[in-house]
Amino acid sequence: MPAVRRSTAGRPAVPSTRSALCLAALTASLAACQSSAPPPVAAVAAAPAPVIADLAPGAGCGPTIARTQSIVAGDVRTGDLSEAVGQRFGADLGKAADACAAGRDAEALRLHAAAKARYGYR
Repeated sequence: MPAVRRSTAGRPAVPSTRSALCLAALTASLAACQSSAPPPVAAVAAAPAPVIADLAPGAGCGPTIARTQSIVAGDVRTGDLSEAVGQRFGADLGKAADACAAGRDAEALRLHAAAKARYGYR
């Protein structure tokens, strides 16, 4: 038979009231963490599909600039880009589109790349 540890007064050692209260509080707080209900599911709205059908067909600077104009317009619509910044970006892309329409593809692509870099687009 194992020996019972005795306190200095000769009585068996018992947990103090403070220890018992701490243990009860810990047990209650852990029990509150246990839930039988499934976790809530957050509703996520589907992002609108990008409009690509109206882009200029073919190769060269036209489709590239049109695609960026479509992206910028979508970003302004969704509020990801402010209206004022969208107008400035659009004006810069308009200069690139004018150069492209005039047959200056290299200049148009350079203006396009500069506009995208200026406004943080890749």
